[in-house]
Amino acid sequence: MKIKPFITALLLIFTCMPLMAQQKLFTLEDLNFGGKNYHNLRPKNMFLTWWGNQLMYQDAEEGGTVDNKGNKKVLFNLKEVGADFHSAMNAKYPYADQPLVLLSNGKRRILYNFKTKAVVWQQDMNQNEANQHWNKTSKAVAFTRNHQLYVRDADGIETQLTTDGSRDIVYGEAVHRNEFGINEGIFWSPDGKKFAFYRMDQSMVTDYPQVNIDPRIAEVEPDKYPMAGMTSHEVKVGIYDLNLQKVTYLKTNETYLTNIAWSPDSKEVFMFELNRDQNDCKLKCYDASTGKYLYMLNHETSSKYVEPMHPIQFLPWDKNLFIMQSQKDGFNHLYLCSIKGEIIKQLTQGSWVVLDVLGFNEKSQSVIIASNEKHPLQRNIYSVSVKTGKRTLLDNGEGVHHGNLSTTGQKLVDKYSTPSIPNAINIIEGSKKSYQLLLADDPWSEYVTPQFECGSIKAADGVTDLYYRMVKPADFDASKKYPTIVYVYGGPHAHNVEASWHWYSRSWETYMAQKGYIVFILDNRGSENRGLAFEQATFRQLGQIEMLDQMKGVDYLKSLPYVDTNRLGVHGWSFGGFMTISLMTNYPDVFKVGVAGGPVIDWKWYEVMYGERYMDTPESNPEGYAKTSLINKASQLKGKLQIIIGYNDPTCVPQHTLSFLKACAEAGTQPDFFAYPGEEHNMRGHASVHLHERITQYFEDYLK
Repeated sequence: MKIKPFITALLLIFTCMPLMAQQKLFTLEDLNFGGKNYHNLRPKNMFLTWWGNQLMYQDAEEGGTVDNKGNKKVLFNLKEVGADFHSAMNAKYPYADQPLVLLSNGKRRILYNFKTKAVVWQQDMNQNEANQHWNKTSKAVAFTRNHQLYVRDADGIETQLTTDGSRDIVYGEAVHRNEFGINEGIFWSPDGKKFAFYRMDQSMVTDYPQVNIDPRIAEVEPDKYPMAGMTSHEVKVGIYDLNLQKVTYLKTNETYLTNIAWSPDSKEVFMFELNRDQNDCKLKCYDASTGKYLYMLNHETSSKYVEPMHPIQFLPWDKNLFIMQSQKDGFNHLYLCSIKGEIIKQLTQGSWVVLDVLGFNEKSQSVIIASNEKHPLQRNIYSVSVKTGKRTLLDNGEGVHHGNLSTTGQKLVDKYSTPSIPNAINIIEGSKKSYQLLLADDPWSEYVTPQFECGSIKAADGVTDLYYRMVKPADFDASKKYPTIVYVYGGPHAHNVEASWHWYSRSWETYMAQKGYIVFILDNRGSENRGLAFEQATFRQLGQIEMLDQMKGVDYLKSLPYVDTNRLGVHGWSFGGFMTISLMTNYPDVFKVGVAGGPVIDWKWYEVMYGERYMDTPESNPEGYAKTSLINKASQLKGKLQIIIGYNDPTCVPQHTLSFLKACAEAGTQPDFFAYPGEEHNMRGHASVHLHERITQYFEDYLK
């Protein structure tokens, strides 16, 4: 993808539209998630899933088939299913060869035959049940209730597996604070007769004293929070056998147990395991019946860190081979491996990243992936031949695509957007046939819309390309001077610029452009999807390289005659809040106003897994922790700074901000502060509208 032609085309699209024909102005109720009119201004969409190779649609009160032209045929509706079912949006079709839909309502789970119009199976549910994982083979469900782990079989017989569960001993939930791609804690075997589960002992982890202010006298409601360098939790993996009614624990000996996968015959369990330093990663195999360690399949080390994010995936047509993802050559790529650990070959390679494995096409014996091979800002879908490694582009080669494969992998729902297309859905069959199911109109067509641009500059190393987005007022006049806000995140596992609608612009940027600001967003080194060297440039010194790159963005802004360099602001949340205060205090004469949300202030107060991966421990990297801490920068604050937090933030705990405020008081500097009681790391619901109005008003008061 070439950036300049995209910019030119977009400028023609957005600037040639007569502004007088667009009378409406946006409010935050229109733009902000949680706003009263937000959903009415989202691009048109369709909710689709698969029943084998048959495409199915999902609506609030019904479900059915949809063909390549978009014609729908109703197969069931909730009135015929039962009065206690209120939504069909969670409908699933677990059996490719049977006309059954799985529905649940919190009280019962049913299989409904939409041909005979009859409930053929049902299972009671309890609203107190959490972490529910239902298995289509055995029809059993594993879940937690009141901290304990349970299983309920197809006949409704319930078995309690644990008795020691508590806030200290946690079963069946995601562990390691959701790092390493861990999002759940229960993993069924393919035959439905066993499941693996996490057991986390966090009794030794310190409590962070969160406060609930709602009772007559405020109460302490502590969170378990292991800070960098301090005692962390201990995790085990258990296996429950439904037939034997027995729990067996795997005999592991590493700190982090991640990315659990089962062998196709349900006899073995595979995991990536890491030491606490996160620089030594082993792929191990265990006997699911005895818990015995069998052998190691792969061993990867690094002078910085190794970060496994994906379980291995076995080939549907060869149970002795699997796909492994690794960044060992500097970019995330696929490796074809044998069940005994031999790396047969590297399937993909190049200076680009495999972003996701969508599944397999059994007929062509290929793996379907998403990657940014065409351009770092794009996400495209390819078929990769397991035999030859040949890649075939399946989509149109533009924009950002997300795919959903049919059961056999021969059909694909391709949902995508481009900078000028808000949403589109194609159905792809094989590598040649494509049918357009949806091309959404611009939901903002009746509103005054800003100008969205994208381009690149060089990083502080003078070599690396960095991509930016710029949002300008709809009536932009290059002969005028505009106050400009740098919006920043800058941390790992995130990016702010991509070739989706409006270049992935946040709606708040539109609101600020409407008020006469330019907003500038740059993805610095350390952000995601650009390879290891790009991401690991910040190792042991978070914020330093990122600031150098962001200041290259500021240099670019200063070269533009329409940017008022005396009115530069900066805003970010979380890592972006850390970056905001870092920039405000390290470059106090550059930024006049800043708003920092949920900021890290000192990495010694951040959690173990993330903090130690990127910074090591405070004991092993005292120079890095001292250099990146903002406590000693409090005296350097010169401009107007507002810090906003969720008062009960369990991610960047309030100790960060409160310690910085204390340091500012001691240094005689004057930041402003606002807290949302009861809110966590991000403001939820309508509180988000209030938050963004507050952020906006601060810039209106002090920057404009």
